[in-house]
Order: sequence, then structure tokens, then C-alpha cells
Amino acid sequence: GTPQKYDPTFKGPIYDRGCTDIICCVLLVIAIVGYVVVGVVAWTHGDPRKVIYPTDSRGQFCGQQGTPNEYVSSLRRPRGEGSCLHVQPPHSVSSSPIQICVSKCPDRYQTYLSAYGSRTPSELEYYRQFCVPEFKNLQKAPIEVLKDKECPAMIIPSTPLARRCFPAIRAKKGVIMVGNETTYDDGRGRRRNVTELLEGAKKANVVLETRQLAMKIFEDYTVSWYWIIIGLVIAMVASFIFIVLLRFLAGIMVWVMIVMVILVLGYGIFHCYMEYAKLKGEAGSDVSLKDLGFQTDLRVYLHLRQTWLAFMIILCIVEVVIILLLIFLRKRILIAIALIKEASRAVGHIMMSLLFPLCTFFLLCLCIAYWASTAVFLSTSNEAIYKVFNESACQFSGQTCKPETFNTSNVTKLCPDAQCLFAFYGGETAYHKYLIVLQFFNVFMFFWLANFVIALGQVTLAGAFASYYWAFKKPDDMPAFPLFSAFGRALRYHTGSLAFGSLILAIVQVIRVTLEYLDHRLKAADNKFAKFLLSCLKCCFWCLEKFIKFLNRNAYIMIAVYGTNFCTSARNAFFLLMRNIIRVAVLDKVTDFLFFLGKLLIVGSVGILAFFFFTQRIKLVQDTAPPLNYYWVPILTVIVGSYLIAHGFFSVYGMCVDTLFLCFLEDLERNDGSAEKPYFMSPDLKKLLKKTNKGQPDA
Repeated sequence: GTPQKYDPTFKGPIYDRGCTDIICCVLLVIAIVGYVVVGVVAWTHGDPRKVIYPTDSRGQFCGQQGTPNEYVSSLRRPRGEGSCLHVQPPHSVSSSPIQICVSKCPDRYQTYLSAYGSRTPSELEYYRQFCVPEFKNLQKAPIEVLKDKECPAMIIPSTPLARRCFPAIRAKKGVIMVGNETTYDDGRGRRRNVTELLEGAKKANVVLETRQLAMKIFEDYTVSWYWIIIGLVIAMVASFIFIVLLRFLAGIMVWVMIVMVILVLGYGIFHCYMEYAKLKGEAGSDVSLKDLGFQTDLRVYLHLRQTWLAFMIILCIVEVVIILLLIFLRKRILIAIALIKEASRAVGHIMMSLLFPLCTFFLLCLCIAYWASTAVFLSTSNEAIYKVFNESACQFSGQTCKPETFNTSNVTKLCPDAQCLFAFYGGETAYHKYLIVLQFFNVFMFFWLANFVIALGQVTLAGAFASYYWAFKKPDDMPAFPLFSAFGRALRYHTGSLAFGSLILAIVQVIRVTLEYLDHRLKAADNKFAKFLLSCLKCCFWCLEKFIKFLNRNAYIMIAVYGTNFCTSARNAFFLLMRNIIRVAVLDKVTDFLFFLGKLLIVGSVGILAFFFFTQRIKLVQDTAPPLNYYWVPILTVIVGSYLIAHGFFSVYGMCVDTLFLCFLEDLERNDGSAEKPYFMSPDLKKLLKKTNKGQPDA
């Protein structure tokens, strides 16, 4: 591309600008309206209770207000959350387990035959609560009751979990038991081992243990939440102090890092030489790598002189390359350090920028909440489907039916033992047929809106920091509220450009999600070519996503400064960076190192402090630390929270460095330091580049 030419009217971010990429803005508005319509339709048809609450064989919720089973709730759940009991009929191709809402789970072993033959009426009365609600005739023959599937053949001690009854399995001295028994009567005169129930209740026990763990973690949070907040505040203060100190210590930290790398490589060369010399004369050490061939035990290679000679040559080459790079790129490293220092000053003048990520975080939370709720409502918007189940052969078996009219239909006349039971959730309408399309649209809109929110934050910060750079007298020539001015310009003029950039990124991300889904489905397949092709596509689209994010970020900076459309801004930013590719690479690596060091220092120091405090190893505050079930709970929370806080601070700082860098490159191409075309860069950068503004004092 051609370098930028001097524009006498350009004095920083252009205020007299027009709307850009209007078509994309209109598309975004239409898409948002459609997204709202999809959400309303989903909320109208969906019912999240299908995910949370169990249903009986009629598809009716257990223990829910406004349902026939409203008062059938577990005694262990006083809020009216019912439990669901499975009644397994005799094995048959067309038979189906019957689910019954009960007031409480069984607490004993019992068969219907033993309850019916008991002389105590209370035994049969107790058993009746686990039968279908229509069962009233206690004098009915047991064989008829079991044939009509009105009662289960047997009940076993169970515990309520997730509003469902599961066998109360426990281990005593390595022996699996249900209640206090190791065997049970299956209701058909056979004794079975309780291990047959183990597989069905294994997941239930995992969930139960997880729930107990969650309760203990919740208790830890209730007694340590204020100390966690104090730890996060310390991380916030430490992040701010680190950014301020970069103004003074950036150069020292970078050069110390470079010297340490050179010293480490030098020690590596020395160590390789010592090992090479030590192996001289030892048996077998002079065997060449070619003669030895490939060995699975890699330690064999360490006994060869040729191995250490190869290591020493490689390290020498790396050492020489780094020293040559330092000699030839020394000036560019100094420029990168000066820009980092200047970014620290810019953040100091626009302190509100450090709080702006909270706005972005809030908008992202809204996007996530809307996407998640819409996904749940869409997935639960199917209707209850009932099918015909029977014991004997029946031509209507498996067909759909309606419980309201089933008893008066021809099915009961031709198949007397047939029943109309709840099978699953589905639907035959056009809405139900296109549910997968609506779910796909929901995912796509989530990515589009999330990327739009991130883009809005980047453009806002870029506009604010650009107004700092292009102020000839800093900070006197800066606008009163640079952050709010940049936010207003971004929303008023460039919603379409932000929608365009985020749309491209969203399409690539949706393709990546689709590829991950296909990869998950093909894991069990033996088609190696398909797996190879899929892996290549995943790698290519991962690289494409990274490139688009890099391009979008710099395009948004140009949009914030010049007010051009997305394509023009992306092209100008790309060519500007390509004309200064070495400076870009040096600045990128220097800033990456500083951000890594900053995150490591902040997260590490706060995490160590939290560890010593919550494990009561600090004597001054030993009695202050709260008693905990798991001390790692608040420690991990503080570490993760500290990382997120440090990442938020450094994301602002990184955007500041990138913005100032692009403005710096533009400044070098547009201006020459004359009275008509003065440089806007800081005095430190001018001194470093041996540039001056002729006839004007430096700002």
C-alpha cells in the first residue's frame, strides 16, 4: 500500500463523520428483532419444568401447582416437590415402565403379594400409595392388579434425589446393601442380589455425592465471601499499581528479561560442553545417532557425545541469532518500550477506561443469559406424545394416542390390555419441525451479538486513546470526556461497521462449532480420511479466526480515528502494519512478555497470600481465618478472580498500546516535523527517533 499523505485538516479522531455500513446496521436490527420474536415464541411454547421436574406416565408434573398431582409431594421436600417412582411391568417388547407420583419414597422391602396376604390392613394401605391413583379396589386379585399394571410387583428402600426415587444403596465393609439387605424378592417368587440394582443407581449416587460436595462448598463461601472480596480488591489495586509502574519500570523489565535469556542460553552451552567432555573415552559414547537409530528410551541418547554436541550447536546458533537481533533491532525494542510507557501515561489521563470493561462484561452477561434462557425454552417447547403400550400382540402398538379419548376408542375394544401412556416430548407442527433451525439461529445470534459487544468496547477505547495521542499539548488539548465521546460516536455512526466485523467473525465461529460437533459425532467412526480432513479444517478455521480477530481489532482502531467503513479501515490498517512488520513483531512480543509477567506476578502473589491466610499460616491473623471444609475453595476463587481482574486491566492497556502504535505509524507517515506538519508523538519518542518539531516547542 501507499503511505498516508499529509492532511492539513486532520487533528485526531474526526468528529464530522457520517454513518458507515448502513446495510449491515439494518441487517443487525432485523436480526435482533427476529431474535426477540424467536425468544417470545420459545417462551410461549417452552416449559423449563420439563427439565427440572419429573412426570408420571400421563406426562403430568409431580408436586406442581395447577396439576392433578399438586399435593402428591415427597415428605422430605416440604416445598411440594414430588418424587417419581417407576413401576416396571413384566418384560415385553411393547411394555413400558409406568411412572407414578408418590408422596414419599418407599422405606422398606415389600412385594404386593406379601402386602395383600398380610393380616394387617395398614400394610396394604401403605403399599397402595405406590400404585396408580385410580387403584381403589383393595380386594382385587393380585394377579389382576399386576397384569393391569396398577401396582408394582415389589418396592425397595429408596431415597429421593432430584425429585426421583432411587434405591438406597450403601456399602458396608465392602458389601453392597440396600437398606440392611443384600438380596430382595422381585415379586415373582425369586430372590435377586442387590448388585443388580447397582447399575441403575450408580449415577444417582454420583449425583448425591456431588450435591453433598456442593453443599460443603456453599458453606465455605458463606463464611469466607468477604475475605474473597478483600483478595479481589487487593488484585485490583495490584493491577493498577503494575500499570502505573510500567511507566518507570518497562525498560528495566524488558532488558532484564533479555539478559536473563542470554545468560540461560549461555549456561546451556556450557553445560552441554561439560557433558560432551565428560563422556570422552567412555565405552559406547562415540556411537553416532545414525547408527543407533530410533530408541523408545530417550535416556539412551544422553549417553552419546554426539547428542550433547548437537544440543551445543543448536544453542550456539540460537544465542548468535538473539545477539544479532538485539544489535539490529535495538532501536525498535526501545521504541516498543517507549510506546508502553506512553500507554501508561494515557491510561493515567483516562482513568475511566479501567472501569469500562465492566460495561462490556455486563452486556456480555445479558447476551449469555438471553441465549441460555432461549435455548432452554426452545429445547422444552415440545408437546407430550402418548403411545399405545400393551402386553399381547396388537396392531395399534406403538401408535400415537390421546389419553382423553383412548378409553372410548376402538383400540381398547380390539386390544383390551392396551394402555395410552406418555412416551416422550415431540411434535408434528411446522414449529416443532424447525426447532433445530431456531436453535442454530439462537447460537449464531449469540456469537454475533457477543462479538458486537466486544467490538463496541474496542472502538470506544481506541477512540479515547487516539484523542490522547493526537492532542498536540497533552492533556490540555484532549476533549473533556474522551471515553463517553468515543462511545457516542461508535453507536451513532459505526454500528453498521461493528456489525459487519462481528458478523464475519461470528460466521467463522459457528463453522468452528459445527466442525467440533461433527468431530464429536465421528469419534466412534473408523473413517481415518474423514477424521484427517476434519482435523485440517479445524486447524484452518482456528487460524482464520485468529487472523480475523487481529484484523478486526486494528480495523476498529482506524474506524475510531478516521470514521471510514469497515473494509476501508481493515485494508488501511493491514497495509500500514505490513509496511512496519518488524516493528509490529517486536512490539507484539515485548507487550506479550510484559502482560504475561504482570499476570504471573499479580495472580501468583495474591494466590500465595490467599493460601497462607486460609490455611492459617499467618500468625498475625491466624484466629481471623474462617474454618473451612475445603480451603482450596476460596483460594481457587481468589486466583481465578485475580486472573480475570488482571486480564480486564491488561486488555485496556493492550488496546491502548495498539492504538498508540497505529497512531504513531500514521504520525511518521503523515508528518515530517516542520512547522506545517509537526509530529504529535511524545518527546521521548521524538528523542529516541532523533525527530524534532521545527519552530515549535515540544508538548
